[in-house]
Amino acid sequence: MKVVGLITEYNPFHNGHLYHIEKAKKVTGADTVIVIMSGDYVQRGTPAIMPKRLRCEMALKCGASAVFELPVCYATGSAELFATGAVSFLDQLGIVDCLCFGSECNDLSLLDSIAEFLCTEPETYKSALRDGLKQGLSFPSARQHALEKTLPSSQCMEIIKNPNNILGIEYLKALKRLRSSIKPYTIERKGAGYHDTDLHKGYSSASAIRSLLAYSSESIGSENYSSYDNTPLHNILDKLEEQVPKDCLQILKDDHHITYPLYQNDFSLLLKYKLLNKTAKDLIRYMDVSEELANRICNQMEYYFNFKQFSERLKTKELTQTRITRALLHIMLGIKKEQVKTYIKGGIHHYARILGIRKECAPLLGTLSVSCSLPIIVNPSRTDQISTVGKAMLFQDILASNLYNSVITDKYKTPYQNEYKQPIIKL
Repeated sequence: MKVVGLITEYNPFHNGHLYHIEKAKKVTGADTVIVIMSGDYVQRGTPAIMPKRLRCEMALKCGASAVFELPVCYATGSAELFATGAVSFLDQLGIVDCLCFGSECNDLSLLDSIAEFLCTEPETYKSALRDGLKQGLSFPSARQHALEKTLPSSQCMEIIKNPNNILGIEYLKALKRLRSSIKPYTIERKGAGYHDTDLHKGYSSASAIRSLLAYSSESIGSENYSSYDNTPLHNILDKLEEQVPKDCLQILKDDHHITYPLYQNDFSLLLKYKLLNKTAKDLIRYMDVSEELANRICNQMEYYFNFKQFSERLKTKELTQTRITRALLHIMLGIKKEQVKTYIKGGIHHYARILGIRKECAPLLGTLSVSCSLPIIVNPSRTDQISTVGKAMLFQDILASNLYNSVITDKYKTPYQNEYKQPIIKL
């Protein structure tokens, strides 16, 4: 058995993801695909557009052997924390031979050279980074400024401007720092750009498909999707036929306006409640919240209308929109800096929670019980094997999902799904 690991969000699953699974097996020679997937919240600091179980089911139908959940504190972290959490998870499973990720450049050696440069952080780079921060640049902008000044070639500078390249570099950094035996591979990203919001034949971005899924009479106003105005809802969903694998299409049609779509603004009252209960001193304790941002939140509360509007209002030259959105999400979910430090200090991961598995891959669980350095969680209500720190981490994951499920119930009047009672998916 040869195992390839994939790090994913599937927000939502589309043709590009199917291509990734199939191509990963081909270039690595793997016969087993283990997916580590973000749960109900994603790295850009928003709720996933649809529940993790729908996304897991789609992945299993399209070739994934098993899907595990990335703990919410890593799933909603910075690119570096996200990569560290995901790569270390695959490493701790003990059976993953290789990691395959998409990139715009499709040049592993060049990505690896940049990763090595960032791992060593020469003084010239650190000095340029400090200069950028002193100029009032946000950290991502200051880092790009520093890299442009210190990287050895113009080709490197072009690479660091693309989001999948950047994330790939973070995966490679994590492999190096962990001294992992997992072998990396990269494949070229197909079709539309990461942020492209227009549909393309065959391979559209997840952003474009989220725009399509968002359209309905109930959701107008929560996002700007005016390009679909006056289009009948059934025609909107029919447009998905060219964008998602056939096995996923019926799931999307069956669950539309039953369990999805969900947006930032559906969580507006939850977030406002949390913010009204906090002082600036309290807010600084949460992940991604600086002293500047904490004070700005408190000073701007009278202008709070909804999640999306407030995060946009808080934006400054020094603080990126994504950083602010992640910070607000961490406040809402109760993810604190000291908690995450404790998780990392204790070994990064403290359990491996499986969301779904293909029936013919069931023996994989027996293999993992021997190879994995973490307790495998099949039933979240049974935690006897988990450490005290692990139980706190799992509780955080379950609370986050129960909040998500509560919003589904409130928005679509569907029965509440208690996370403690959810079985793994077997297809």
